[in-house]
This record gives sequence, C-alpha cells and structure tokens, in this order.
Amino acid sequence: MLIIKNIVKQYAAHRALDDVSLEIEKGKIFGLLGPNGAGKTSLIRIITQITAPDSGEVIFNGERLNANHIAQIGYLPEERGLYKKMEIGEQVLYLARLKGLSTAEATKRVKYWFEKLEMGSWWNKKVEDLSKGMQQKVQFVATILHNPELIILDEPFSGFDPVNADIIKNEILELNKQGSTFIFSTHRMESVEELCDNIALIHRSKKILDGTVEGIKEQYRNNTYRVEYEGQYDTSLASDIFEVLQQQEVKGKTTLKVQLRPDKNANQLLAALLPSVAIHRLDEVIPTMNDIFIDQVKQKN
Repeated sequence: MLIIKNIVKQYAAHRALDDVSLEIEKGKIFGLLGPNGAGKTSLIRIITQITAPDSGEVIFNGERLNANHIAQIGYLPEERGLYKKMEIGEQVLYLARLKGLSTAEATKRVKYWFEKLEMGSWWNKKVEDLSKGMQQKVQFVATILHNPELIILDEPFSGFDPVNADIIKNEILELNKQGSTFIFSTHRMESVEELCDNIALIHRSKKILDGTVEGIKEQYRNNTYRVEYEGQYDTSLASDIFEVLQQQEVKGKTTLKVQLRPDKNANQLLAALLPSVAIHRLDEVIPTMNDIFIDQVKQKN
C-alpha cells in the first residue's frame, strides 16, 4: 500500500529524517518505533501531507502521494486535537463532513460508533468535561468514521485504563480483519508484540531495524534458557554444556538462566542436569521487542 523511498527532512540545523525507506503491505499492522525525537512524527506528518519531504517520495497504492489520498487516510495524533468548548456529537459530525460524508451518513455512523463504544450519553457533553481517556475515545471514532484504507495511530492507548485499552485494541484488530492497514506508533512494546505484523525502528533520523516481528525475534534468539529444579548438579560436568547467567533460590527451588555453548542444544542441557536434579520447568528465553528495542538503541548510542 505504501512505499516510502529515501525520505530526507531537514529543519534548520536538525535533520529529522535521513534517507529513510520503508514498505508497508496492504492489510498489515505496521509498528513504527523509536525513542523520543527519533523522527517518527516527522515521517507521519509527511505521509498525512501536513509537511512535505525535502527529497525522496511516497507512493500510495501505486500513485505518488497527492491531495486526493487524504480522504483515504485516518490519523489519530498523540496530542489532543479537539475543540474544548464544542459539544462532542457536533464536533465528530463536523470532522466526518470534512472527510466527505453527507450529514445523514455521518450522523448514522457517529451514532453507531457511539453506541458500540458506550459513548451514547456523551453527545451533548463538551470536550473540556471529558477525561484524557474519554477524549482519546472521541478522537479514535473521528479517525475511523470515514472507513479509511490507511489508519495511522500515534500512541493510541495514551490515557486509557486497561479496560478501555482492551476495547480499542479489539476494534483495531477487527478493522484490520476487514482490510484496513495500520501504521502504529508507540512506546508500549507489549502492544507491538500483540498487534503488529511488521516493524521498523528509527533512531537519530535513520532506520536501524526493519522486518516482521517474528523474524526479528527469531534473529535475536541466543540459545538462552531458564530452568527451575530441586537438588544439586555437578557444575564441573555441566560447564561444558552451558554458562550460568543468573541464579536464584526460593523455597528450596533453584532457577537458573543459562546460555548454551554454541554447539549444544536443550536436550543436552537436560541430559546434564537430570541425573542429579528434579526439573520442574524449562523455557527458552526469547528476547522481547522491548529487549531488542533497548539493545539496538544502546548499540547506536
């Protein structure tokens, strides 16, 4: 759906994006990750045509990005973008009309989403009377009301309690099932693992990591295991199989975090321990997206 080619964006002495290229497949949820100030918001503003790149281009559904594509994009910014003194119902209708919906169709869709997300009683409330999470719910409805092909969410769970965060997460997954493509910018790595098919990590204006979530996690596997047992094993024999990274003892049980030697496997780990200990649990420690994020950023720093 979206091809981003060699984008450069300069603000005075600060280069916000430096030769960034990405491809976002139709029907996928794409995680756009990076520390604060990495360049994520600058890229989103280029895709939504709030600003333009200094060089490079964006291709949307096979065409160079142009003003006609704005109606096919929904954008939920991290900051609040609602009129504080305006009533909620009137405001969402206004935003829907800006996206090309008739008053009758906009009213029908707003009522549908307000009922679905338990916002029916909010119609005559003013934005300033709503909590941060309630305002975010209103903005989410305004973002998706015109059934956009591409939905861009910048920190969509900001301000939500766990119950409402789960409601919005399920709506994102349902819209994705129906064919919507998402760009999802967040610092919540657990949300990335739950929702995203692909990710790109931007740091100091450059893309430093790109691929599927599963593929990247597979790439970072490092033969590390966590084993819980009772008893004592022969450390001199076992040291040929693994190196102990961490050890903890609680109520007679020992938990080891170990890294296997390059030519060893989990079966050999078990064989080294089983003659002398009772094993309760064995798990491979696969790096989380949070681990990978921190590792990559530290390396580049």
